[in-house]
Amino acid sequence: MDTMLLEQMFRTAVAQAQPALAVAQNLPERPKGRTVVIGAGKASAQMAHAFEQAWDGPITGLVVTRYGYAQACERIEIVEAAHPVPDEAGFLAARRIMETVSGLGPDDLVVALISGGGSSLLPAPAPGLTLDDEQAINRSLLASGAPISVMNLIRNQFSAIKGGRLAARCAPARVATLVVSDVPGDDPSVVASGPTIPLAGTRSLARKYVSLYGIDLPPHAQALLAGDDNLAPLATDPALARNSVRTIASAALSLEAAAAQAREQGIEAAILSDSIEGEARDVAQVHAAIAKEVATRNRPFSKPVVLLSGGETTVSLRGKGRGGRNAEFLLALAIAIDGSERVTALAADTDGIDGSEDNAGAFVDGTTATRLRHAGIDPLAALANNDAYSAFKAIGDLLVTGPTGTNVNDFRAILVR
Repeated sequence: MDTMLLEQMFRTAVAQAQPALAVAQNLPERPKGRTVVIGAGKASAQMAHAFEQAWDGPITGLVVTRYGYAQACERIEIVEAAHPVPDEAGFLAARRIMETVSGLGPDDLVVALISGGGSSLLPAPAPGLTLDDEQAINRSLLASGAPISVMNLIRNQFSAIKGGRLAARCAPARVATLVVSDVPGDDPSVVASGPTIPLAGTRSLARKYVSLYGIDLPPHAQALLAGDDNLAPLATDPALARNSVRTIASAALSLEAAAAQAREQGIEAAILSDSIEGEARDVAQVHAAIAKEVATRNRPFSKPVVLLSGGETTVSLRGKGRGGRNAEFLLALAIAIDGSERVTALAADTDGIDGSEDNAGAFVDGTTATRLRHAGIDPLAALANNDAYSAFKAIGDLLVTGPTGTNVNDFRAILVR
């Protein structure tokens, strides 16, 4: 079945992004002094486990990951916290990580294991702000429809740890950052809002984006944004001169692995892009148009072909339904390809959780919209209410994998026979 092939390709993409091999192939140079491991993100516990297995010297450290994503380690402590809205556990973990790297010397090494999700897992409000403020900021950002790069630039303004501030805290120790990228374009400074990497972008630009996307900030955050304090270190800061950054897994590598598997099955693969952003329902319209062009006119690609893409779409909340960005993409796609007999699609988050529900993603084909209507669900009404999860659950088309141990963001595959 086509859905089985698409799921197999998704699992291949996820396997390509697993930290075990990637971490072992990118170990930093051994220091003369101590080695301290820190980290945050949905894949950080698996990265920590892989580092423990590959490192032949003494290590200590602390890593924070999402609830349900922990993996047991012997020498590195793993803490779980909330995502996508931060909680007290993450707040305390961020404070402990900053304490862990304080007082290190020039012969010491800090290994930072960073992956997507780290922004909310390391809440460290700037002076004058509270955890409640940071939670309110996150909720507003998530509802705004702003791309991840914009959200992280804004988050950076209200943090004591993001935008390279954690790296500054580590000085004069050397910091080696290993990144599993979940952001379009794989800019490592954007992943988890770059706690150990200075983030490009000014405070005035952040103010512009807040206005452009109509982001509702709590009063203390508005006051802080209006000023020039809490500035982050620059990439040219001498204290960061010895630091290094390596992106060890990304959407690009995962899509290439999925494409290779399709070709082994005799199906050509076309990678449209690994860095697509925009409203999920709008991105779906473009993907649907390409798929229907292939199905009816055999252009711009010849059938059979699987269209692959990655990146991170966004959802502007209009209703009160359930579902993440991949489910929203798929519901809009199902409406657009209604009646197309030759098109089957899968979209899923490579971390195994689409938004805040229990599914990684879902499947659709040319019959999905009709089957929803037969189940008593109006697809257009469900889309208007941001209720894609409920729609797909009703017809049994959810993909549920559980946490995968990695995170290189969205995976989309559309098969045209």
